[in-house]
This record gives sequence, C-alpha cells and structure tokens, in this order.
Amino acid sequence: MAEKIEDRRSRRSKRLLKQGLAELMREKEFKAITVRDITDRMDLNRGTFYLHYADTYDLLQKLEDDSLSDVQQMIDEHRQEVESGVLRPVFEPILNYIVENKEICYSLFVNNSTSNFTHKVYKLIYDNGVSLIQTRNSDISRERLAYLVSFVTYGLIGLIKQWFDTDMAMDKNEVVAMADALVGRCWQALN
Repeated sequence: MAEKIEDRRSRRSKRLLKQGLAELMREKEFKAITVRDITDRMDLNRGTFYLHYADTYDLLQKLEDDSLSDVQQMIDEHRQEVESGVLRPVFEPILNYIVENKEICYSLFVNNSTSNFTHKVYKLIYDNGVSLIQTRNSDISRERLAYLVSFVTYGLIGLIKQWFDTDMAMDKNEVVAMADALVGRCWQALN
C-alpha cells in the first residue's frame, strides 16, 4: 500500500515539475530558468526536484523524451491504418495530444534554443515516414524517398508551428485535413 502512494506521489511531483518548466518556458528563455523558479512556481521543495532530476537540463530532456515517446506510441498504434497518401489516422491523434498537452508542446516547439527539439521531431517524423512509404511503395529510389520525406516532414513541422503561432486559431480538424491533402498531393506526385 505504501509503495502505491509513493508511486502516485512521485508521478504527481514529476508531472508538476514538468508543468512548471513548461509554464516558465512560455515566459522566459530556458537558460534563465532555475530549479528554484520551478519549485516556487509549483509550490514544491527543491529537495523534491533533486529527488527526480539532476538539474533543469535533465528535466527538459525527460520532458522531451516523454513527449516524443508518447508520439511514437501513437504512430505505432495507428501505423496499420495509414493508406497511400492518407495521413489522417496518424496525424489526428498527434494533434489531439498536442491540444491536450498544449502548454508543454507549445513550450517545447517555441523555446527551442537549448535542446533543438524541432530536430528531434524532424527525426521522429522522417524515420517513421521512410518506414511507412517503403512498406507501401518499394519501387521508389532512396534518393527520391529522402527528398519526399524531408519535404513532407518540414511541411508538417511548419504546419504545427504556424498553428501554435496563431494560438491554434484554426480548427484542429481543418489542420488535419490540410495536412492530409498536402501529403496526398506529394504522394500523387511521387507515383
């Protein structure tokens, strides 16, 4: 019983610390954020922070890793639903995740100066895109595939960044439809 309480407290503390970092990253550069800033924001003890993380960079790394792991899990869960040139089954759950975790996702995308999170997102989308296309179109040359997937990957990242820059003014379903249409046209051009 005590072990479950400890696990729940630990999860709660980690969640609050990540939330505090994300909130502060909306207000100032990551380099200027201290452990004290985070713990004061979330009304936690600094000892609690150091129980889970070595420093703010460690917390940021865990926040990024958790987010990327969640997105990879969604891609894996919906990979079989993707048809040639149709991105909706994978992109829609990812946008749902972004909406549900808006503060964290916004902070990671916008305050990108320290960790290069956008490059990590690029690699995740690129690697999965190559894998998806190769299983559905084995005739494409490696060179053409690299150009196509790179183009689509930067386009999707740009779409997400624009969505954040406009405070998600466009309806999520419109963004999904736009991404789906753009990827579909790229797929058609490939064949």
